[in-house]
Amino acid sequence: MSEQNSSQELPKAYDPSVIEQRWAEYWVKEHLFDVPTSESTSDKSEKFTILLPPPNVTGRLHMGHMLNQAEMDILTRWHRMRGHTALWVPGTDHAGIATQMMVERQLKEQGTSRKELGRSAFVEKVWAWREIYGSAILDQMKRLGASVDWSREYFTMDEKLSPAVKEAFVRLYEQGLIYRGAYIVNWDPAAQTAVSDLEVEHEERLGKLYYIRYPLADGSGHITIATTRPETMLGDTAVVVNPADERYLALHGKLVDLPLSGINGAPDREIPILADDWAKPEFGTGAVKVTPAHDPNDFAIGQRHHLASPSILDETARIALPGSPYHGLDRFAARERIVADLDDLGLLEAVKDHTLAIGLSQRTGVIIEPRLSQQWFLAVNKTPNTGGNSIAANAIAAVDNGHIKFTPDQYRKTYDEWMGNIHDWCISRQLWWGHRIPAWHCKSCNAITVARETPTHCGTCTSADITQETDVLDTWFSSGLLPFTVFGWPNTNPDTGMPDLTPDLAAFYPTQLLVTGFDILFFWVARMIMLGCHFMLDVPMPDGSKRTLADAIPFREVYIHGLVRDANREKMSKTKGNVINPIDIIERFGTDAVRFTLASMASPGTDIAFSEARTEGYRAFANKIWNAARFIFMNVERAREAGVTIDLTTLPQALTTTQDNYIESRWIRSRLSKTSALVNAALVDYRFDEAANHLYQFFWGDFCDWYLEMVKLRLDFVDKPDIPSRTAALATLLAVFEASLRLLSPIMPFLTEEIWHAFYAGNPPLKSIALAAYPTADDARASEKDIADMDILQEIIVAVRSVRKDLGVPEKETVPIQIHLAEPHRWLLETEFDAIARLARVASIELADEPLSGPNVRGTTSFDVAVTYERQIDIPAERERLTKDLAKYEKGITAADRQLTNEAFMAKAPAHIVDGLRKQYAETKTLYDKTKTALDALN
Repeated sequence: MSEQNSSQELPKAYDPSVIEQRWAEYWVKEHLFDVPTSESTSDKSEKFTILLPPPNVTGRLHMGHMLNQAEMDILTRWHRMRGHTALWVPGTDHAGIATQMMVERQLKEQGTSRKELGRSAFVEKVWAWREIYGSAILDQMKRLGASVDWSREYFTMDEKLSPAVKEAFVRLYEQGLIYRGAYIVNWDPAAQTAVSDLEVEHEERLGKLYYIRYPLADGSGHITIATTRPETMLGDTAVVVNPADERYLALHGKLVDLPLSGINGAPDREIPILADDWAKPEFGTGAVKVTPAHDPNDFAIGQRHHLASPSILDETARIALPGSPYHGLDRFAARERIVADLDDLGLLEAVKDHTLAIGLSQRTGVIIEPRLSQQWFLAVNKTPNTGGNSIAANAIAAVDNGHIKFTPDQYRKTYDEWMGNIHDWCISRQLWWGHRIPAWHCKSCNAITVARETPTHCGTCTSADITQETDVLDTWFSSGLLPFTVFGWPNTNPDTGMPDLTPDLAAFYPTQLLVTGFDILFFWVARMIMLGCHFMLDVPMPDGSKRTLADAIPFREVYIHGLVRDANREKMSKTKGNVINPIDIIERFGTDAVRFTLASMASPGTDIAFSEARTEGYRAFANKIWNAARFIFMNVERAREAGVTIDLTTLPQALTTTQDNYIESRWIRSRLSKTSALVNAALVDYRFDEAANHLYQFFWGDFCDWYLEMVKLRLDFVDKPDIPSRTAALATLLAVFEASLRLLSPIMPFLTEEIWHAFYAGNPPLKSIALAAYPTADDARASEKDIADMDILQEIIVAVRSVRKDLGVPEKETVPIQIHLAEPHRWLLETEFDAIARLARVASIELADEPLSGPNVRGTTSFDVAVTYERQIDIPAERERLTKDLAKYEKGITAADRQLTNEAFMAKAPAHIVDGLRKQYAETKTLYDKTKTALDALN
């Protein structure tokens, strides 16, 4: 728009509910944030690519999501406004366990179950459920205005990603890195599937330690073992003692009768007493039972001593021993029954209280049961048969070599420790919903055939009697592939049969940043690094050269934020009743106020104590911006009525002009420049809190409280001779305000979009403020002298206001003042009298040649100011104030003197530090002397 020739209007009241839905829909409808591949490949600008940590398809927005997405959106909008090609890719995870549980619960309400339906029909039900409910959290993201590329939305089981997951599994299998075997896993009896160590939460509880006598088979006595899980004794295959434990040396190799193990009237089983270092003499009795199928340590003992591994619990954690009196009992009911029977037999020696860490399933909340079962594993520490490093080794090297940076840096150490002790990854889950493992079992020869396409016969014996593996892959396996599968991997060159680039991979991989919470550092972050570094090393660079580890990584930086807690810093939980629903808060205060609240408290690694009171304050901040806009638009209309219009295309020049020479104009341009530098620097370091604070102080303090109040003096275009300078002042006002909107936009996108469009009277130069340039320090003319001059003017006004308040001067009454001011600043009294008169309610100014003193005087190192008013000051209150000031200055003098007289400090301190201390000492001494004189006058 070349000229502001139509009216600008905003409703009197700021109502975020009216504007937010409209702009959210507009951004999606206009595809403002879409990044077509064709544009990205030809665009030479810097790339900023970020992947949304995929929320569960079952999810609803919570405050953790709100923080995570607000930070990602702020960064993406900021990069986009800096001229970078900014791509934020959204999507959802199929969430195997959570989704299956959700649908099974629904089926139960309908009087059926997945087993009654059968696998195929059940999976159809899940897909139907997903169509209805699965996009709820992404719809909420749209409502919140997330600036993602919705054309690239993915689902981890969609038709693009599923073939990639299968390809990854097959390649790993062919490289000898995936195998199937019987191992102890964390078993969730409610979900009836294995879960990873990361999906187990440990909680300290008071339990029992049971002392049980195992009779020696030769009748010569007994050995007492101690256990916390007596029900598992039905699966014991040995008792072990430490080889150095002198108490049991004579029992090595002897047999014991395992109590209660007889089935169908058969005698109890005999099991050996073995020596093994795992037994700790100091724990219990020093003798422990060994149940290889139901404890990971016992399993390792069983492997060392070639013991059998009978399983005595089924998938629901019930005793599975037909013919046993305990068959069919739940594990805890069996425990009670077994303990009672042992007591009846005189074999229960003691029961003692014992604190132990109980493993709970993160998904269902039930107690985890260690269980031996056939599972699929990814060997992370094994060298592929095709050569190269192990998956873990590459992932460790990627961080050690600095290719991936963690913020805060403390998480690098956590990552290194975890990766250094990593075990093979159990990637199978006993579910029906998920990526079904592409492996087929032969009933004839028991061989396994792994294939990309469904085979018709066994790859070993050619038998057609084959069935597909029933297990599905761990959800984190497919989500670990996302950084490259969302951009088209795998892509095989038809001529060479080797992996090749897609245009998207060439343009966007590696991504620049991952923003996530620390709780999925190992769930997702480490696994993305492992899988990305492994698979992308085989994909060439855009120029055809071989890809190195530095470019195989999935992202270059990982920013890890803290938790959102309640106002009392308590972790939010339904049990405590302190869960905050972000949608409720947004409806009350507006999205921008909530975003600003989160940003203002978000620093790397620090938890956020979310406060509604603070959000209410930022709602008032949004209202302040709104009212400032209305004031500005009103003055633009008045100027137009006086025949003055501003060419809006010249606003950039208004930020660097020397034509508008009013002090407040020079100062606000300098403050805009400085604030732009500070905000940009803060966002580079992910200091959202510092960026928000700089913006708040600039807009509320500098712009509204000072600049707008002073510029009002320049906006009278009626019967004034200096129209050109006043027109220049109006242009500066508009230029600074428009730049301020752009500065605020990444954090408060809705409010700034609404006002920015109104600023241009509905005809802006771009479709959205989000596509405009982000302000930099060089955009505005800056001068430290202008800031220093304005500082003194502000100090004078504040000092007069302070004395007026102490004297009880009525607000509307003007008063004469006296000022003793250093010669270099006396010009301020003449040129800025109108500002002092207006903002401090001053009638006249008398210049004093000598320093001033008395109860109605305020002093700084630059000036003394006295207010002339008949009402007497409150002497006791003034004496108290001066005494407090005197103590403060005395403390400052002592501290500075201590350092300046410290020879060791003075020898090492940089020159600018010493100069600063000397200046601080001198200024504080001046203030001390003035305050002492004033206090002595009162006494």
